[in-house]
Amino acid sequence: MSNSYSPQEQEELLLEEEILNENQIILYNDDVNTFDWVIDSLVSICSHDRDQAEQCSVIVHYKGKCSVKVGSFDHLRPMCEALQDRGLSATIE
Repeated sequence: MSNSYSPQEQEELLLEEEILNENQIILYNDDVNTFDWVIDSLVSICSHDRDQAEQCSVIVHYKGKCSVKVGSFDHLRPMCEALQDRGLSATIE
């Protein structure tokens, strides 16, 4: 049984499947950590630039959570654990 997709379509489908299988680190709001601590943590652990980290911290504060990094589970796991080690509430979804 053969498929009727062109090589370009097959590549696009594989890319779409790869994107759908990616996970994300979700950072949650808390009443303990300061904006500066969250920003510094995102810069040093997740390789955010300062502006991106500031935007994420504001979103977390007002919305209660924010996706701060997307990738494979194996890539995200050490970052999520490092955020948790700094006292931040983060999960991989």
